[in-house]
Amino acid sequence: MAKKSENKTEEPLEKQLWKSADKLRKNIDAAEYKHVVLGLIFLKYISDAFEELYHKLKSGEGEYAGADPEDKDEYKAENVFFVPEKARWTYLLSQAKQPTIGKSVDEAMDFIEKENASLKGVLPKVYARQNLDPTSLGELIDMIGNIALGDAKARSADVLGHVFEYFLGEFALAEGKKGGQFYTPRSVVELLVEMLEPYKGRVFDPCCGSGGMFVQSEEFVTEHQGKINDISIYGQESNQTTWRLAKMNLAIRGIDSSQVKWNNEGSFLNDAHKDLKADYIIANPPFNVSDWSGDLLRKDGRWKYGTPPTGNANYAWIQHFMYHLAPSGQAGFVLAKGALTSKSGGEGDIRKELVEADLIDCIVNLPAKLFLNTQIPASLWFMSRNRSNGKFRNRTGEILFIDARNLGHLINRRTKVLSEEDIQTIASTYHNWRNTDGNYEDIKGFCASATKERVAELDYVLTPGRYVGLAEEEDDFDFAEHFTSLKAEFEAQLKKEVELNERIAANLQKVKINE
Repeated sequence: MAKKSENKTEEPLEKQLWKSADKLRKNIDAAEYKHVVLGLIFLKYISDAFEELYHKLKSGEGEYAGADPEDKDEYKAENVFFVPEKARWTYLLSQAKQPTIGKSVDEAMDFIEKENASLKGVLPKVYARQNLDPTSLGELIDMIGNIALGDAKARSADVLGHVFEYFLGEFALAEGKKGGQFYTPRSVVELLVEMLEPYKGRVFDPCCGSGGMFVQSEEFVTEHQGKINDISIYGQESNQTTWRLAKMNLAIRGIDSSQVKWNNEGSFLNDAHKDLKADYIIANPPFNVSDWSGDLLRKDGRWKYGTPPTGNANYAWIQHFMYHLAPSGQAGFVLAKGALTSKSGGEGDIRKELVEADLIDCIVNLPAKLFLNTQIPASLWFMSRNRSNGKFRNRTGEILFIDARNLGHLINRRTKVLSEEDIQTIASTYHNWRNTDGNYEDIKGFCASATKERVAELDYVLTPGRYVGLAEEEDDFDFAEHFTSLKAEFEAQLKKEVELNERIAANLQKVKINE
């Protein structure tokens, strides 16, 4: 038998782990199983960080001379979670083959919450359930135990953080519509962050899901040699299960999540950050929500540009964002594409007020199939409180429109992603238009800078296609050639149908003769 090629590219670690974890899922629903797996990855992370500091304290060298490795304050001083002995990964590994392993993991989660106030009510205790086979759980613990090997151990937080985020995305894909409620596709988050460039200041997401916007903002700063501590994050989430995922997602990255709040009433009815004025707002609010309690908020102070309709929260979200934006703040968020044109319930009037107040900087039309929980087309809105503040060029009275519907590629039959090149194409177009040293020009079919007067002429409709026109190649469309081709197809189809009808008639005639 021929030997397999040695040059075969090895799959990335996170893909190998996902396949292994998914095999062990068996009959458990993805929505339930994600808490099992992500909880274990989190436990492995905090245990690794603890063990690393534990050994330094135990060695008692240099600054750690005379330190007690079992003193909780030593860990608090280094911003490391304290992990009690029976919650440490080494202990759980020793119990992995026991039929009581589920109970041991649940107890470990309890022990950790008791010792670390910021994790109270966050960790999953789902491991002793009957539908989770102890053997499979033991194998899962073994598998996750192998994530940080050899040289990777020192950077296990990065490795585990990356695996955690990858698994969040895969579980979202596995859950389909429900998955979209806690996860914004990574390429969309990357595009928002790349366009906004949140280097320094307060970053706010009032519908933060599993915290992807915050993670990406921190990664952006790191990649651009900025200082992580120059960013502080604020968030709110109404779904407690999703909020728990966010807290774990941020903790595994070492990001302070103390200002990421949960209450089941949500941002409209119970604003957890009433006095916050953020430098950046990055969000993906749920599309076209009808039951947002708008009837209870008719006189709310946030509706500066018009009272949003009770049957759709889109324009309530926009005004909630603007209310929380600092005088020189910027916002980038996802909205259903219908919000660009809708006039129902006074939405057209609010949109007019937003345009006239010079708050809208850029609108991006996104490709279809990017979002897991909906087939509704989406757009990105970029807004700024002060577009003549000197940080960028004065864009007063102008709006940039980008039509990116033709970008992106399919990763399966139902889902598209934006490539790095797509993201850079869109972001650099915006930056070239916005920045003082930019080199921007309109590209037919893709981008156009329009005046406020032009937007008023088009009745304040903000669909990019209205402004960018048709691409150049579409102007060379050969109608005669296309018509000839369609005519030939039609005639061929008609000929087939005639032949089929003739065969049917002949068969019927034979039946009659036989009778």
